[in-house]
Amino acid sequence: MAAIISVTNQKGGVGKTTTAINLAYYLAKAGQKTLLVDCDPQGNATSGLGIDKEKLTATLVEVMTGKLAMEAVVIPTDYKNLWLVPTESSLANAEVELAQADKRFSRLKTALETVADSYDYVIIDSPPSLSLLTVNGLIASKYVLLPVQTEFYALEGLGQLLQTMKLVRKGMNPILELLGVLPTMYDNRTTLSRQVLDEIKRNFPGRVFDTTIPRNIRLAEAPSHGLPVGVYDKFSKGSRAYKALAKEVTTRVG
Repeated sequence: MAAIISVTNQKGGVGKTTTAINLAYYLAKAGQKTLLVDCDPQGNATSGLGIDKEKLTATLVEVMTGKLAMEAVVIPTDYKNLWLVPTESSLANAEVELAQADKRFSRLKTALETVADSYDYVIIDSPPSLSLLTVNGLIASKYVLLPVQTEFYALEGLGQLLQTMKLVRKGMNPILELLGVLPTMYDNRTTLSRQVLDEIKRNFPGRVFDTTIPRNIRLAEAPSHGLPVGVYDKFSKGSRAYKALAKEVTTRVG
């Protein structure tokens, strides 16, 4: 049974999709069969793997609306051991429709249960909001990976997310746990980055990954080329950091 990990933070711009893509890529590269689920209507995890959204015939939208089984929308990527459930912008409309639907919070969980045995890891890229889709991701997952940028206001809004996790645990998914907090956009030359990192460690004792994701130009450029950073520039700092993160994740998941 796959270890299902939701990469979640309701703040935008914290490196969530970058983390989902590159963690999935490095897990796959290490020989783990990995499924990346693009659960964000922006579809950046889809385009970030070089998939042309215009050419897609079936996406997560059809799964969430009950028209297709999960297995029918999984597509192979250019990388060994890495598969994708793609998405495109109409997922936002589907989410509005689902607001009144039956079993609206557990649709992703039910769909993933049908394919989870085929993978070692499922990585869910959640939208940057505490939406119905985000909650679907939390209910479907065993773990939450929380990227937090090492900048001013980093911890703002996290209380709300932790509260949502608590409610999900109490209600529909008692096994949900925080796999770890990942400091992103870290620049060890600035006092602010170092101070925020200390603050994150103070707020999440023992839960912060040893790996920090640096501010890195190659990491920022890679998605526009539709490539994981490990393919775009495998010797870059960003690439080395995500490779280290994948190792740390496999250790924590055990």
